[in-house]
Amino acid sequence: QVQLVESGGGLVQPGGSLRLSCAASGSGFSTYIMDWHRQAPGKQREWVARVTIGNSAIYADSVKGRFTISRDNAKNMVYLQMNSLRPEDTAVYYCRAAKAPFNSYDYWGQGTRVTVSS
Repeated sequence: QVQLVESGGGLVQPGGSLRLSCAASGSGFSTYIMDWHRQAPGKQREWVARVTIGNSAIYADSVKGRFTISRDNAKNMVYLQMNSLRPEDTAVYYCRAAKAPFNSYDYWGQGTRVTVSS
């Protein structure tokens, strides 16, 4: 069992930066793939970024070059550094931990809200 708690959301102007954090409790953090997803008002939840157990990072095209995902296995933390924020990045951001078999090991946090507006 893994519990996830996100933090770091808030209101930021276009072009600004935020750093989201996700604190994980429970065992085996280093064995989980860690994702960030987001859900904008009136839209479906979408995947944003992933960091693998081997520390490789992949990104959705919409955030590539602006967002950076990282993990610290010693602290059971995953981060999302968001730069050059745009109004369309406004969403609730969710942290996810998953590993095979995914129907047994798939955990989500409660989300943190990011609003990009002037």
